[in-house]
Amino acid sequence: MNDHSTRVYESMLGLLSNEHNPTPLVRLNHVTPYEHTTVYAKLEWYNPFGAVKDRVASSMLKRAEEQGQLGDVKKLVEATSGNTGMGLIMLANAKGYSLTTPLSDAIPQEKRDVMRFFGCDVIELDDSLCPAPGAPEGAIAKAQEIADLPDFTQLNQYENEANPDAHYRTTGPEVWRQTDGKVTHFVAGLGTCGTITGTGRFLKEKSQSVKVMGVHPAEGHDIPGVRSIRQLSQTSFYKPDEYDQQVEIDNQEAFAMCLQLNREESIIAGPSSGMALAGALRMIPDEKGLIVVVVFPDSIFKYTTSVRRHLPKLFPAATKEASSGPSPEEVTLRSMLDAARKSDDVIDVGQLDELLVGDPPPVVIDVRTAEEFGEEHIEGSVNHPLAELFERASDLPDDRDGTIVTVCNVGKLSLSAMIILKSMGYKNVRNLMGGLNGWQAEGQPLEFG
Repeated sequence: MNDHSTRVYESMLGLLSNEHNPTPLVRLNHVTPYEHTTVYAKLEWYNPFGAVKDRVASSMLKRAEEQGQLGDVKKLVEATSGNTGMGLIMLANAKGYSLTTPLSDAIPQEKRDVMRFFGCDVIELDDSLCPAPGAPEGAIAKAQEIADLPDFTQLNQYENEANPDAHYRTTGPEVWRQTDGKVTHFVAGLGTCGTITGTGRFLKEKSQSVKVMGVHPAEGHDIPGVRSIRQLSQTSFYKPDEYDQQVEIDNQEAFAMCLQLNREESIIAGPSSGMALAGALRMIPDEKGLIVVVVFPDSIFKYTTSVRRHLPKLFPAATKEASSGPSPEEVTLRSMLDAARKSDDVIDVGQLDELLVGDPPPVVIDVRTAEEFGEEHIEGSVNHPLAELFERASDLPDDRDGTIVTVCNVGKLSLSAMIILKSMGYKNVRNLMGGLNGWQAEGQPLEFG
């Protein structure tokens, strides 16, 4: 018998959160600039498997079992940026299922290692940090490919209504009860958007005066679990008409706030928590009677490699050999890539489409391997693998003033190619944001063979 009053449970599944067993609300006392507005953090790592996505994983699996979708199937497959996979594998362990998780190799190593430790069959791909629905070679497409095999079932957090429903049934009622119905603002980071959409719908039903606010990262971000504006357009549960306000927070501000939370509030929050709070402080005024609840999705312990990248001064080393952190050269290169990623030289699918009908059209340079290019590519593009750009410089366009667009699978390798081409004297180089995955996700054709 599960007893929340004494915290005695028949199994770990008894710790799953609900209105009568909520994750904690903790008032922030030091990092907020307010005199009147009260801000609470909702600490989601108090879910049994360490993150807000435990709610979603449990909801999806329970609904699939109740509706008979699994039958005799014991093999699950789910694309993830980490936390849903972690919750789902632990639930699978408890219920006798297995889990295969395609994911991006850009996800922090700690997450990938722990998922393997938990028992996941982890398939690492050259995908964007957050999987993109419709991307032909990404984690979601790989999950669908596996789901078509015998004995596999995909729950699909990106389209499964059990995702926002989990928050409508649990997170929303918890927030309402914990604040005695006095919450005035609810703030969440935007990822699959199950949290903000499901919780927001419940709170708006209770009181239309509750403000529901979203925070998203900048393009090219390094914050797992959340999505930029471009990435959000690919998410079924992104419902901006249901939100009162949104704001963008960049890597620097998110990680700086994350550090403040740990050091000044003694709250072991991860970078997406820092992002959400930074957004809340930018959007919400200082007024008497305002009670703000900000969702803190998970703890810092999965993100030490990310922290080393963004806060390198915290990790001094006597020598390069003694340091496991990035070298000064690596930090400089990453800074260059971050700056390039945010520049006007990075274009979206619509902008490339417009350039292609221009006179003259751009030279589209695909920097993937010859084998990858041979399988599929943008019509009219030419192949110059990234590793061979310098040694095959004579094969590059003679016109240093003409427009060039670099392309790869997801826009990461081609960003480096853009910088290299600029260093070689090409003045008008652009990079396709999202790469071929984004191109096909927008319904644009590829040439095969």
